[in-house]
Amino acid sequence: MSTTIYTTPTCAFCKATKEFFKSNKVEYKEIDVTTDPSASQEMVKKSGQMGVPVVIIEKDGKEDVIVGFDQAKLTQVLGI
Repeated sequence: MSTTIYTTPTCAFCKATKEFFKSNKVEYKEIDVTTDPSASQEMVKKSGQMGVPVVIIEKDGKEDVIVGFDQAKLTQVLGI
């Protein structure tokens, strides 16, 4: 399983999501879309959204896309 979060430096929900990951010992890759325009385009393509955070959880060849800080959905998909 791999977890990627698309963020911006000033996003409060991004910080909340990263704190949730840290408190649950979830390893993740962070991509700052303000410094990587191609990653920003990739995020929009995957999620259909311009807002952050966007979390992509890849497990068993399937991608779950979670937009915003949705603690219930994160807990379910990560099996926490």
